[in-house]
Amino acid sequence: MKRYHCILFFLALLFNAGSLFAKELSGEQISQAYYKSYNYEKSGNYKDAIKSLQLVYNEYSKAYGVNNRLGYLYRLNAQFKNAETHYKQAATALPDALTPKLGLMYVYLQAKKYDEANKIGYQILSIDYYNYYGNLRLAYVLRQIDQLELAEKILIKMLTRYPSDVIYLTEFGLLKYQQKSFERATAIMQEVLILDPENVDARSVLQALEK
Repeated sequence: MKRYHCILFFLALLFNAGSLFAKELSGEQISQAYYKSYNYEKSGNYKDAIKSLQLVYNEYSKAYGVNNRLGYLYRLNAQFKNAETHYKQAATALPDALTPKLGLMYVYLQAKKYDEANKIGYQILSIDYYNYYGNLRLAYVLRQIDQLELAEKILIKMLTRYPSDVIYLTEFGLLKYQQKSFERATAIMQEVLILDPENVDARSVLQALEK
């Protein structure tokens, strides 16, 4: 348990802008705040999960750990503006960290702010060219804004690495359907159903093509 407390304490304070020794919260207080937050999250009570971290945030408002956590919780609670604010602060604290950028991109996708999601996606790829979720979300964004050729290049690149990945294959099938390449879409979605018989998107596309 002591090791668990130390890990949480380290995560909460990591890369904080101020002096660690000037803060008044104890490691026990911080670990308890995170513990309560995780428990509330498990029960779907995101509002109280957020409230549990307010004391930590008040003391470490510029820190990576608490901002990244709050960004995630606000996103789960569909409070996208708050999530954006905290993810941006986490990214400011650690500019090369991918977690807050991926979280921020997901926020923009949920809010259907595709231009912003597109920009963040390319930032992620500039740091990690083969990042799994960065590429997947960027391909989805490009499909939404009708930049289909760029989306296809990303999907082919990633399917070269992950040829049997159901999520990427499904996105590729949806892209081919949108491009009106129906024979190819059919073949891809049939392959998806072999790997994932309950895949809703594959079934929907195949049913639409049968009409």
